[in-house]
Amino acid sequence: MHSIEAHRLVKTYKSHGKKARVTALDGLDLMVPGGTIFALLGPNGAGKTTTVNILTTLARPDEGTARVEGIDVLAAPGRAREVIGVVAQRSGADPTATGRENLILQGHLYGLDTKTARRRADELLEHFQLTDAARRFVRTYSGGMRRRLDVALGLMHHPKVLFLDEPTTGLDPESRTAMWQEIGMLAAVNNMTVLLTTHYLEEADRLAHRLAIVDRGRVVAEGEPEQLKGELRGDVIGVELPANSDERHVADALRTIPAIRDVLVAGRSVSARSDDGAAAVPQVLAALAAAGTPATSVTVARPSLDEVYLRYTGRRYGQNQEEESTATRRPQLTEVTG
Repeated sequence: MHSIEAHRLVKTYKSHGKKARVTALDGLDLMVPGGTIFALLGPNGAGKTTTVNILTTLARPDEGTARVEGIDVLAAPGRAREVIGVVAQRSGADPTATGRENLILQGHLYGLDTKTARRRADELLEHFQLTDAARRFVRTYSGGMRRRLDVALGLMHHPKVLFLDEPTTGLDPESRTAMWQEIGMLAAVNNMTVLLTTHYLEEADRLAHRLAIVDRGRVVAEGEPEQLKGELRGDVIGVELPANSDERHVADALRTIPAIRDVLVAGRSVSARSDDGAAAVPQVLAALAAAGTPATSVTVARPSLDEVYLRYTGRRYGQNQEEESTATRRPQLTEVTG
């Protein structure tokens, strides 16, 4: 059984003061096996958060269906909320209450009696190493402490499915590593299904059993991280160019080399693939030198998720981030329902 199923989700928004509508989801399909960590990978504006909002009953699609643990989230949102936990991008904790008070209140909201809520709160505080801070106001917590509390809030009622929307954004490297360890344990120890949205390639590669790449409201690739990377045979050649290099001139020069393919030039960075990267490097350097654009550095590596993203979207992940961040700097959006 799939814990999460979404079919042909479409969601559009209307921009204030404009007649044009913005498409957030454009026929998105998703199937998440039970007991796995599944990552939705994509830049800001790709549709990840909109998908989570629909699956967690916080938004309704214009078209399509969605189920969590076999429950239709559109027809029975109340039942769906009983089996899911949600950790949103922004903390849902009350900063003027203590960590323990926040957890107990969360338990009451899910129907736990006071005794059970207190016991569960103490269990989670100990588990997330927050016992010493249990009676401190949340506003005094560090970013890492607050994020651990957010996850504890999502787990208060023993959900079968946990949604984590950008759980490590803004955390320092040490706190991020600790959060990765905790997320990994949820599926391994508790047999919980975790749907993780992230724009960190390393996060998806390290945590996810399976992942889907979301681009402009659609899933463009889905599978196990190693499987997706393995489909890209050969090596990746990366070249750094001098400033003010002519991108088109460089690309034309490299495309004459039979040993390389999938050439992409973005500013000073060049990427290409070859069945034997080490053997192709001298040819790449010679072609660039002949074109009057000598390389400042060159690397050879195995394919990464960034290369997978390039294959399915036609652009680098970092490049897409810049495009999407520009595209999302638009007037406020109003959800249109009904």
